[in-house]
Amino acid sequence: MTNTTATAGATASFADIIAHNLPYLRRYARALTGSQNSGDAYAAATLEALIADRSTIDGASSTKVALFRAFHLIWNSAGAPIAEENSDLARRAQEHLKTLTPNSREALLLSTIESFSHSEVAEIMESDQAEVAALLASARTEMEDSIAGRILIIEDEAIIALDLQSIVSDMGHEITGVGRTASGAVALAADDKPDLILSDIQLADGSSGIDAVNEILVNAGDIPVIFITAFPERLLTGDRPEPAFVITKPYSEEQVQSAVSQAMFFASTQTLHA
Repeated sequence: MTNTTATAGATASFADIIAHNLPYLRRYARALTGSQNSGDAYAAATLEALIADRSTIDGASSTKVALFRAFHLIWNSAGAPIAEENSDLARRAQEHLKTLTPNSREALLLSTIESFSHSEVAEIMESDQAEVAALLASARTEMEDSIAGRILIIEDEAIIALDLQSIVSDMGHEITGVGRTASGAVALAADDKPDLILSDIQLADGSSGIDAVNEILVNAGDIPVIFITAFPERLLTGDRPEPAFVITKPYSEEQVQSAVSQAMFFASTQTLHA
């Protein structure tokens, strides 16, 4: 193999690894900013930085860790702004986030939603494991106890629906109802407007949770939404519009808790078109 061929192969391999992990960087960035537009802009800036200077990945324990570490270099240098959407809930979120321990949300999302180990989170944030543990403790205390709301669950599998009800109820939230079909969910939301929607994608009768959410938001207005799917990469392509908050099936209790806590701060979730 010539040097040129070897270099081309290495570049292709690097590009493939980055492409594989990019949807998850988008998910993290969107949850952190509360916005598809803002999150994707940070992800794009990260890729541009890596193209310009691949030395930022040197010494990383994995390419995925390197990708997220590069993101954090940009995020921190930009002052870590949050979503700029012009809504009352977004403005209230900005004020409330000022009271949180710095970097605590980042540590919580990296650990719970993206499933990085404490050592990997420390590497990404250029910190140490003791500080990461302290940040996680602060995040759970400050965020999960800060806002209680009314949640509509759209889920056709009874066991999963019961599990989700248990998780969010234990967090102090009230369940407005459980919709198993798109029409049922829309009817529930019309009768009792929720503060947040937690929705599966594919429902019992073949209807779409995406369609249900879009119809609900037309009538209910600015409500944060969390989508649950076994194929998150399909909702994290960078196309417009896509959601800001996505949980992967099978999920953990911590992932649901973290996503719900984050989403309650924002009403900037982009709706989807079927």
